[in-house]
Amino acid sequence: MLKGKSAVVTGSTSGIGLAIAETLANEGVNIMLNGLGDAAKIEEQRAGLEKRFGIKAAYHPANMTKPTEIAEMVKATVDTMGSIDILVNNAGIQHVSPVEEFPIEKWDAIIAINLSASFHAIRAAVPYMKKQGWGRILQVASVHALVASPYKAAYVSAKHGIAGLTKVVALEVAQHGITCNALCPGYVWTPLVAGQVADTARVRNMTEEQVKKDVLLAAQPTKQFTTVEQVGGVALFLCSDAAANITGTLQSIDGGWTAQ
Repeated sequence: MLKGKSAVVTGSTSGIGLAIAETLANEGVNIMLNGLGDAAKIEEQRAGLEKRFGIKAAYHPANMTKPTEIAEMVKATVDTMGSIDILVNNAGIQHVSPVEEFPIEKWDAIIAINLSASFHAIRAAVPYMKKQGWGRILQVASVHALVASPYKAAYVSAKHGIAGLTKVVALEVAQHGITCNALCPGYVWTPLVAGQVADTARVRNMTEEQVKKDVLLAAQPTKQFTTVEQVGGVALFLCSDAAANITGTLQSIDGGWTAQ
């Protein structure tokens, strides 16, 4: 069903974003990669997607703090692949600090990359999706779009903002064959979480193993990290025809965290 469609996946050079890109590519979706990293490694990833899955893959270096570059990435996708059918807003950064010590520049960067970038990408993509009468917008939010944790003022604020943006966009495009949903995973083992473990250990004066067991997974009844492949599978479902009438939702993938 998705074969021949095209997707932009921001923050897709590692972690959740790369897993979603690979999952979509496996279904025949052309992929526009975006994210940070070594140029040679990114080219290896791009070429690898084409070789493994027989799809067209490209890379755009849009800086997620630059609205103009985000719009250029969307246009480049249409120019290169003929359409933008799926938009996955995944790019994100994190910083852990008590609110009274939270660096202002970190707040500004997290809001820009984790929240505002999604708005700019959606704003650029929706006109194309409306014209073709089909689209899937996926926001990689977090369980922190639904609940809060201490020391994450900017991240939690941004993800709660994503929840609201998801619902607004879903309502606006509801009669245009476009859906907009948010994925809300709990702790997924990625480079971002690995860095968060180290930061939390420093803030709370704990070992990293204690942070994993007593802080991160303490909130998840399954006591297991979600895998990037599991997140990719939920993303794929939300892009399918089976999910055509699922929109404006916040899909928990949190090991039971928010059931408590």
